[in-house]
Amino acid sequence: MSVGELVAPLNVVLFHFGQDAVTWAELLGFVTGAVGVWLTVRANIWNFPVGLANNLFFLVLFWAARLYADAALQIVYLGFGVFGWWEWLHGGERWSRRVMARARPWVVWTLAGLAVPVTWILTIVLTRANDIAPFWDALTTALSLAAQWLLNLKLFENWFFWMTADVVYVPLYFVKALYLTAIVYVIFLGLCVAGMRAWRRELREPRPSMVVA
Repeated sequence: MSVGELVAPLNVVLFHFGQDAVTWAELLGFVTGAVGVWLTVRANIWNFPVGLANNLFFLVLFWAARLYADAALQIVYLGFGVFGWWEWLHGGERWSRRVMARARPWVVWTLAGLAVPVTWILTIVLTRANDIAPFWDALTTALSLAAQWLLNLKLFENWFFWMTADVVYVPLYFVKALYLTAIVYVIFLGLCVAGMRAWRRELREPRPSMVVA
């Protein structure tokens, strides 16, 4: 059985939402995305396997929609997700589970600074790939990669990057006529606010090594 035949059921249209022909891939991407962020809010390690499933569903969705740049980026996110899963399990002291912490300011500013050249390079690449919104896709990708890096290290500041990216993602997916996906990013934004509050409460409880490099 070829890959195309394997994923064909995921491209079956279930219903229409405006101009968006919602497939199993988009619907399951909606569900796994919402569950994955909810698990992240609770600092539950199962957010990683659910997130990996979400990446696979979006990979199928974007490829079928001929958004090849978006599809290729899901492969990058898959690699980051595997790394984050391993980090939460074994990235702490003496290979123990990683504890929640805050990032040092220089780490946050370095990631914010790196987002500028990454956005510039990706804009050029996505323009050549005939992406319909190369700059905005590049910007959200750079922000998401920075957010995922901080999340992989279980650092509180990941929420600021996710929230910034989600503010851009919502209108971006409406422009791409992926309305259900746009709505799920509205939900993501609300969950990010909840996650920021939940993690802040957790960090207020005294424990050693609250700030990491």
